[in-house]
Amino acid sequence: MTQLQRNMLKHHKHAGFTLLEVMLVLVIMGLAASAIVFGFGGQDRVEQTKKQSQRFEVVFNMASDFAVLNQQTLGLRIEAEKNTYHFLVLDDEQQWQMFEADPTFAAYELPEDFSLELNLDDLPWDTEDSLFDDKVFDEQLSVSNEGVEIGKEEEKRPEPPQVFIMSSGDITPFSLLFGYVPSFGSEQAVYFRINGEDAIPLKREGPLDAP
Repeated sequence: MTQLQRNMLKHHKHAGFTLLEVMLVLVIMGLAASAIVFGFGGQDRVEQTKKQSQRFEVVFNMASDFAVLNQQTLGLRIEAEKNTYHFLVLDDEQQWQMFEADPTFAAYELPEDFSLELNLDDLPWDTEDSLFDDKVFDEQLSVSNEGVEIGKEEEKRPEPPQVFIMSSGDITPFSLLFGYVPSFGSEQAVYFRINGEDAIPLKREGPLDAP
């Protein structure tokens, strides 16, 4: 748990958070996320890739803080083929919905020449006695689009997340690789890896010359 979370939870126990306070925190962190990726022009490949990974860290931390403060379960969905990631929230009926509390959590598409690769298996820190069991999550927290009639897209539920952010502050283990692979020119590829063990803070590795 980050120092920010500890301070916020300590304050919450004594005085409670107003909606205004929670929204203010989200706005401030949202501005921080925007500032990280602002002004990419002129930056080299290493800095650009680093800032993309930093933006993800900031937004993920915001989502974790929101989950703890509001006692809700959130999820992260990576769409590698679309080069995007976004967050979802588990509603009162145990169905996943797009997380629309703040635009920061909406789908974010990486610029051209960047890529995402999510790894959930064989992580060195993910032991057999891990708090999380894939089968449990498949049965209880996943949703299916079976039975949705073709042509009724408005009734189609979003795809379930691959990473879960619990109201306790725990997260399911994952590793996310950010890559910059130029489609032309002589520049070499560069990578940064974000590792989520069982709680924030996330850990960043890089720059890496290879995945």
